[in-house]
Amino acid sequence: MTTLSWIRSVNGTLGHLAPEHVAGRMRRAFMTPRNLPARQWELPLLASAERITLRFGLSALRWGKGPTVLLMHGWEGRPTQFAALIEALVQAGHTVVSLEGPAHGRSPGQQAHVVLFARALLEAAAELPPLRAVIGHSMGGASVMLALQWGLRAESAVSIAAPAQLLGVLRGFARRLGMPRRARAAFIRQVERDVGVQIDRLDVSGYQLELPGLVVHAADDALVAASEAQLIHKAWFDSRLLLLEEGGHQRVLADPRLAQAVLELLARTTQPARQSA
Repeated sequence: MTTLSWIRSVNGTLGHLAPEHVAGRMRRAFMTPRNLPARQWELPLLASAERITLRFGLSALRWGKGPTVLLMHGWEGRPTQFAALIEALVQAGHTVVSLEGPAHGRSPGQQAHVVLFARALLEAAAELPPLRAVIGHSMGGASVMLALQWGLRAESAVSIAAPAQLLGVLRGFARRLGMPRRARAAFIRQVERDVGVQIDRLDVSGYQLELPGLVVHAADDALVAASEAQLIHKAWFDSRLLLLEEGGHQRVLADPRLAQAVLELLARTTQPARQSA
């Protein structure tokens, strides 16, 4: 029996008898990321980075010189997963600041979720020069769109392989782990309590996304369905949808068409030059 099969079996049994208990265990698992080491191909970029510490202890890596682009990775992600994009941005004359989200890397915290990531973006932006763009992958993309609702200012934004709304993510997680109906309902209630925001409000269909944007997704993404990108694009009036034939959930970050599309967006939204400090 695989680990997932065992978890599903236990949840299926205990979820009927003690739904709140099972929900609590799964909620902690859902919000507690592993710190995974950088892959070999990330190490050269990591070695060339300047590590900076922002207020409240947020850690970030910085490269280049010029107008600032802020990046946010996804769940259990790392700044250097954006390696190909970072290299293209630096070569094009930008400063790139890539955050380590709460409970990731050297940033403080034990738990992480989209609201904490969104707050981290706001905290970072308050210390950085005006942002030419803000870019997020997966949960980082969802947090970018949420932070924009809460006052994050940037000339443009990019969502990569991001979900359109959190409720579907929670339901999918609960189903994969075999939680019965009462346990699933308790799980969602507990997550909503910890996040501090009504789950149904974390949905791009109700967002105001008024800046130029780019929505990128791979058709073969097995973690976040490409249909989510269609929903984001529909809600984001001034956005371009780039749907790639393949790239999965992670490899899409290395696709040269992503970097090209980002640079085209930046060229389209270029304002009078703003040099970073």
